[in-house]
Amino acid sequence: MRRADRLFQIIQVLRRATRPVTADAIAAELETSKRTIYRDIAALLGQRVPIRGEAGLGYVLDGGFDLPPLMLTSDEIEAAVLGAQWVAARGDPALARAARDLTAKIAAIVPERLRSVVLEPSVATPPPWEQKMETVDLARVRAWIHAGRKLRLFYADEQGRETTRVIWPCLIGYHERARLLIAWCETREDFRSFRADRVVDAEFLDDRYPGRPAVLRQRWFAAMETRRAAECEGPQ
Repeated sequence: MRRADRLFQIIQVLRRATRPVTADAIAAELETSKRTIYRDIAALLGQRVPIRGEAGLGYVLDGGFDLPPLMLTSDEIEAAVLGAQWVAARGDPALARAARDLTAKIAAIVPERLRSVVLEPSVATPPPWEQKMETVDLARVRAWIHAGRKLRLFYADEQGRETTRVIWPCLIGYHERARLLIAWCETREDFRSFRADRVVDAEFLDDRYPGRPAVLRQRWFAAMETRRAAECEGPQ
């Protein structure tokens, strides 16, 4: 790996980290020596890259530092294109359009030598499923999730029995053949998953639910981990 590429990758490692990263960890990821990492960190500091920390304790990159958007590797571009392909085929209409726009923007801004990675990718997603008609506007649901607002769902189960639920939406999950709306259900006083293609109608309420959507998502992830752990243990 060229030194310039290695310096860029060190910044990437620090930028995605949520806690200090040791020179040992950076060296292992970049397949080089710890001494080389120490020299590279010193070089980055000399270029006024805002890295804090010291040998043995780990390094962090101060917030607010960024790199030009064209500084993308071939693998990063292909990862973005692969994700955009999947969303374009399976996302709601607004997300699908945004994914196609994203691919076009990447192709327009990357250097000429990398343009074929966008226009002629070596990766692809399988064809999309035959999707059932959805009556709920998922783009608006996403906006309500960001705003932390409640929804009133008129929902039909597998047998077609309809119920009305007031929910606190926190996530839209994408399964292979369906989109799921993950939410706290006021009726059940627990988290529930609602298939988007079984939503008969939805009312977008002005009421905000307690706490932030990110906190509600964390609670859901924790509940899923607890449930999986219980299933793995099995009956005693």
